Amino acid sequence: MNATAVKSGNYPQEVIDTMVSEYTANPTRATVAALAEQFNKTERSVIAKLSSLEVYVAQPKPTKRPPQVRKADFVSQIETALEMELPSLSKAGFGDLEKIAGALNS
Repeated sequence: MNATAVKSGNYPQEVIDTMVSEYTANPTRATVAALAEQFNKTERSVIAKLSSLEVYVAQPKPTKRPPQVRKADFVSQIETALEMELPSLSKAGFGDLEKIAGALNS
């Protein structure tokens, strides 16, 4: 890919060509860090340049919470393991249901 810059004093064309070829070969944050170090720029600057050239692919953000588990899921899991329907089981506490489901699965 031959990306050209719109008049940039900070990034000569040969630097842009190198950045684009290396990043497209391995589009990771580690590549951005290596390019930043190689050209004595900040990672943000390299990301901004790659973004302006429409080459940069944003990395997915990690989720802060684990997937939600509902009481109904535990009740269903316990009823399936015991092969019986227990209507009052849904009134049990979350912690108790979690312990029972864990004991049945092990």
